[in-house]
Amino acid sequence: MSKQSKIYGTLANKMRSIVMLLSTVVLISCAFYILAAGESEQIVWQRDEKKVAITFDDGPDAKTTALLLDGLKARKVRATFFVIGEKAEQNPELICRMSEEGHLIGNHTYSHVQLNMLSNSQACSQVKSANDVIKEITGQEVIYLRPPFGEWDHKKDCPQNMIAVYWDVDPLDWKRTDTKQIAADILRQVKPGDIILLHDIYKTSVQAAFIVIDELQRQGYEFVTVEELLFA
Repeated sequence: MSKQSKIYGTLANKMRSIVMLLSTVVLISCAFYILAAGESEQIVWQRDEKKVAITFDDGPDAKTTALLLDGLKARKVRATFFVIGEKAEQNPELICRMSEEGHLIGNHTYSHVQLNMLSNSQACSQVKSANDVIKEITGQEVIYLRPPFGEWDHKKDCPQNMIAVYWDVDPLDWKRTDTKQIAADILRQVKPGDIILLHDIYKTSVQAAFIVIDELQRQGYEFVTVEELLFA
C-alpha cells in the first residue's frame, strides 16, 4: 500500500511554477506550513518511491561543513542546508559551494532564536536578515525556512511568504556522541519520502550521515533536496 502526504496553505507567486501553478499548500504529515495563511486546496503526492531528503541545520561550520560537502560530492548526493545567517556571513565560501554543488539552501534564522518568544516584527526580522545574507552571497531568493526548535506560530504574518520545513526522522544527534548509534537510529526509522534531520556542526553527525547515505544507496534509495521531494 502506498503512503500519501497532504499539503495545504498559500504559496507566494515565486513558487507557483514549482507547484504547478497551484496557489495553496501546507504539508500535514511532514509539517510544512506557509507563513501567510489563506484559502487552501489539497495536493496529494505518493511517497512510495525510494526517495529521501537529508537536511542539515545550524551551519555552516568551517571544518565540519566542509568535510560534509566533500563527502556528499564524492557520493553524488544533493542535500538541503538550513543555515544560520550570522554563520553564513562568517563562511560565505561554504554557502557559495553549497549553491554551486547543487544543494538547496534554506533559512534557519539569523541568530538561531526561538521565534515564538519574539514579537511579530522581531521574528520577521530574524527571517528577513538571514534571507538577505544568503541572497547577497548566492544571488538567489530563499524559499524554505526551518524554525529553530521546530517552533513557529503560523498566525505570525511575515511578508517573506516562505515555506516552513520540519522533519520525519530526528535522531537527536545534537546530544549524542556515538556515530554508529545515530546512524542506526535513522536507518531504523526511515521510510520512502521522509525528511531526515541532522546538524552539520558536529563531526559525529557528519560521519553518521555518510553511514546512512552509503546504506540507503545500497538499498536503492535516491537522495534529493526537500524541493525535489515535494514538487518533482
